Amino acid sequence: MSAIIVTGTDTEIGKTVFSAALTGALGASYWKPVQAGTDEEGHGDAETVARLSGHPVLPSAYRLKTPCSPHRAAEIDGVTIDRDRLALPQVDGPLVAEGAGGVLVPVTRQMLFADLFAHWGCPVVLVARTGLGTINHSLMSIEALRSRGVPVLGVAFVGEAVEDSEATIAAIGGVKRLGRLPRLPDLTRETLGEAFAANFDIGDFR
Repeated sequence: MSAIIVTGTDTEIGKTVFSAALTGALGASYWKPVQAGTDEEGHGDAETVARLSGHPVLPSAYRLKTPCSPHRAAEIDGVTIDRDRLALPQVDGPLVAEGAGGVLVPVTRQMLFADLFAHWGCPVVLVARTGLGTINHSLMSIEALRSRGVPVLGVAFVGEAVEDSEATIAAIGGVKRLGRLPRLPDLTRETLGEAFAANFDIGDFR
């Protein structure tokens, strides 16, 4: 499997941390096609993944200053997003590509991330939190991906264990339950790698 797409049910759910864990476990390269907004030091998700995975990160096709949905951030920043620039990079070995926010976040006013994933044709890992509301958000995300013919590799949960919610999403959504990444109070490359190895089967991603 040359490329795996990581997307989520929402924003701020741990998608980037999971991407870092998967990048490290696979020895992959990482790419976020559109980065909208950075922290006070000017760092975005790529810098976080580089620090937590120890593996190469590729430059984003678009790095936008405004912290909002890519379609609006591009408009505010005076940038036109061209789908041709969003082709998956050719790299030696596996690639982990991370979307922004959730499945139906607009990349442009004519294209959602789910549409871009369908264009790429690569398997997707859906990252979902375990808190209240996750069943609805997860099942809607799975439905949106499937309606576009996007292959769903499975769901990776983030947070405290909520057995019934996790099992319900897997059963009703008809998807593989890949594992659950706990929130780590001491988040380092070492603790993240150990947590991923303890809670996921790397064979599911190869």
